[in-house]
Amino acid sequence: MTGGTGGTGGTQPQRGEELLLARISAAAGRAHLGRRCATYAAHAHAAPAGGIRGLLALVRSGLPSVARANPDARLDLYERGMTVVVRGRIRIVRYDTTSAFRQDRTFTLTDAGGERITLSRGEAEEWIPEIQRAVTDAQLPLALARLRRGERLAFGDIWLTREKVGSGVVSAQWSQVQRTEIRDGVVVIGVAGAGNGPEAVASGIPNLFVLRALVECLRTESGHP
Repeated sequence: MTGGTGGTGGTQPQRGEELLLARISAAAGRAHLGRRCATYAAHAHAAPAGGIRGLLALVRSGLPSVARANPDARLDLYERGMTVVVRGRIRIVRYDTTSAFRQDRTFTLTDAGGERITLSRGEAEEWIPEIQRAVTDAQLPLALARLRRGERLAFGDIWLTREKVGSGVVSAQWSQVQRTEIRDGVVVIGVAGAGNGPEAVASGIPNLFVLRALVECLRTESGHP
């Protein structure tokens, strides 16, 4: 399977492929995911037990090699979410609610039921930025609205409010924030005039790409160039 808009090639699909596509379309329709945008292949890893602690242990300690992955995972990307088919099971991922953790070779998402799906890039890594863009588009406006209502948000060990960003007891006003960068696997919030700003291990931060977009929006709104 390769990137595309719904199809997998010019040849007549096998009966089994037709039935699978019908099941995928029906599941996406029930979940109101909208129009199909692309289809990709990926490798899927078995998820560990242990809830969110198991997930964090997985992303921090590494994953099995690609040689142990299932090469038959199918990703169908839609306007408001995606389906993932592994061993015939169809999983629904919603862009507005999923949590994604990224490592060098893997990408872990939570599905609509809160279960984890860990995928490896293989040769088709273009689906990762597509998913990141879609999740950011869905979650950034919601996160900004919550902050403006006075809520406090947490991305792993990094927390944000309308006035400041911090980790643990270290915090900074948005007008002090200059940038977000990753150094040796650690996300660092660069703060003007400070040796150490808020920081956290990157692999333990859900939707790191959404966090970076939020930081950029809020520091810009504060008037920082």
